Amino acid sequence: MTWDVVVLGAGAAGMLAAVEAGRRGRRVLLVDRAARPGEKIRISGGGRCNFTNLGIAVDRYLGRNPRFALSALKRFTQWDFIDRMDRAGIAWHEKTLGQLFCDGSAKQIVDWLSREMAAAGVTLWTGTEPGAVTRGPAGFAVETSRGVQAAAAVVVATGGKSIPKMGATSHGYRIAESFGLPVTETRPGLVPLTFAEQELGWMRPLAGVSLPVRIACGRTAFDEAALFTHRGLSGPAVLQISSYWREGQGIALDLLPGQDAAALLRAAKQAAGRAQLATVLARHIPERLARHLAAGDPGPMAGLAAARLDQVARRLADWPLLPVGSEGYRTAEVTLGGVDTDALDARTLQARAVPGLYFVGEVVDITGWLGGYNFQWAWSSGWAAGQAA
Repeated sequence: MTWDVVVLGAGAAGMLAAVEAGRRGRRVLLVDRAARPGEKIRISGGGRCNFTNLGIAVDRYLGRNPRFALSALKRFTQWDFIDRMDRAGIAWHEKTLGQLFCDGSAKQIVDWLSREMAAAGVTLWTGTEPGAVTRGPAGFAVETSRGVQAAAAVVVATGGKSIPKMGATSHGYRIAESFGLPVTETRPGLVPLTFAEQELGWMRPLAGVSLPVRIACGRTAFDEAALFTHRGLSGPAVLQISSYWREGQGIALDLLPGQDAAALLRAAKQAAGRAQLATVLARHIPERLARHLAAGDPGPMAGLAAARLDQVARRLADWPLLPVGSEGYRTAEVTLGGVDTDALDARTLQARAVPGLYFVGEVVDITGWLGGYNFQWAWSSGWAAGQAA
């Protein structure tokens, strides 16, 4: 069969690209190997989909050239997507740090996009395996498990490698490489960090402990919650810093962000000299963590030397830790790296050397912070390609 546009991948970017192309009167086929469209949308945000963020800004994106994202993000903004949500009657609310979630189920967004695709005349093939994409004099040939499809344009929205149990593959990167387009190094992003066995000896008893921290890696820092696990560290702060962390690098935790740990301990020694260090610490951090940090100091605060208090204060304010790895693509929310943005047109997401071939969403070397930034990149890049394909 012959189509104006074949979109590969029925995620956020692919569905919006299909809608926009269909609205322009294009004959559009959307292909996805999953049984239903929008599977990652359904599970995101605890089932409520953190669909965008009020604070979208290009400095909250990573990649070889994060400014590449600016054109699409400015032309289809978070406010444009919010407006569509409002017109669709999907109620939403703001959580912390500008994060927007559905009041109800994330399925509302999938159902709405499905209705929009139907209204735009998009043909949806789920449970259909996409294969190789080649180009000839008459256009593109797209192999699928339902046969070869001919297309004037192809939009690759197949995502990255994260969460393979949801069907994630490297297919989009292989398509890019088959056309000679460069793909930057890929690795898991927004992922829990793991530690060596000697560290886990004291970490495992803390599994389940969560607290607000400032976490730093190099010059980058985030103020959010960290969670101790049986394998290391997780929680929003850790997921955020994981995108900046590389093997061999250390991280540092400030357990009392915004407070002077040394002054706090000195004041406690003066005011409550009979109290134990663990008791004092437990007023500010979870009890299990307080007991760990105060291990070896069972006596009253009054008996602690100034040097020991300073040592504890340094640990509270700047606790150095050395991860050895991450949980990998199995639990990573995104894939860092992807199709090199130097090979793409920032306005249309079209491959410069291959007219008619577009790459959108996670498959591109643009990755956002935790908190709706990656969804907005999906909406914006999908919209931009849908205007041109």
